[in-house]
Amino acid sequence: MISELALIRRIREQAAGADQGLIEGIGDDCAVLAATGPSRETLITTDTLVEGVHFDLGWHPPGLLGQKALAVNVSDIAAMGGVPRFALLSLAVPVTASSELIEPLMAGFMAALEHYGMRLIGGDTVKSDQGLVLSVTVLGEVLAGRAVYRAGARPGDQIWVSGYLGQAAAGLELCRLGYPRLDAYPELAAAHLDPVPETALGRLLGESGLATAMIDMSDGLATDLAHICDESGVGAEVRAETLPVCVATRRAAVEFGLDLRRLTIAGGEDYRLLFTAPAGAAAQVEALAGQAAGKRLFLVGEIVPGHGVALCDEGRVEPITYQGYDHFRDKCFFSQ
Repeated sequence: MISELALIRRIREQAAGADQGLIEGIGDDCAVLAATGPSRETLITTDTLVEGVHFDLGWHPPGLLGQKALAVNVSDIAAMGGVPRFALLSLAVPVTASSELIEPLMAGFMAALEHYGMRLIGGDTVKSDQGLVLSVTVLGEVLAGRAVYRAGARPGDQIWVSGYLGQAAAGLELCRLGYPRLDAYPELAAAHLDPVPETALGRLLGESGLATAMIDMSDGLATDLAHICDESGVGAEVRAETLPVCVATRRAAVEFGLDLRRLTIAGGEDYRLLFTAPAGAAAQVEALAGQAAGKRLFLVGEIVPGHGVALCDEGRVEPITYQGYDHFRDKCFFSQ
């Protein structure tokens, strides 16, 4: 077991470097950030990953877990139309943890920081008598007045998603079934183990002013769209035939007897962007997707007067509000 002092020293060494926005980093009671000027606003978000609830080290490589711990926070910044800048990492480390766990975990986290052009500026380390816990806080920036909130959707707006649905949920089910079976479905495994936030698209949507409301899809379409509806005071209708599902997810559902409908509307952790935009802006929205490394968007429904989310499927209308993942309703992320 590595000592706390040695772990902190190692993290500080890994986080060393200069940044024009950072006055003082790790080593004091607080990090000190330089003012970014009147044209920028600061975004702050935090997420916690708990062993046995959000991940299982039996199949989640520590390096990828380190990357994911940062990525899920970066996704929140992207959903506001911002750019991530700094991170704080707090670790609750089991007494049985070895360097074989901590070293690749931190290597993955630091690699993700470098990828997103970020700096680690502080955090905390404690002993855990249970499992591993990672709590990450990310600070980002957005152009003043350009942050995209959940509260801006209006009747008549179109509903867009920035990629396939249900891949991460399908990948989780394959992990439960055993690692050897992941070889045939690498994109599904990657979606669960190593999600990639939509940073470029989120920034472009924010800067353009085209998105009226936006959220990242961490808890599934049915729940995340319900958040937008609640905050905006509107309803939503999504069309089943337009929901984007990749070939691999469909094939895995057939091979392993998975519920494709549930994967698609309730499966969490896809970290796609779910956003609304005026119907007249469709061509401009799709053009932005081309600028974001050729990102493909899918039009899945429309904002309507009322409240709640409805799934329209071959003439049937079914309420699906908040049918995604819920930490307090589902005792464990891995429960069936």
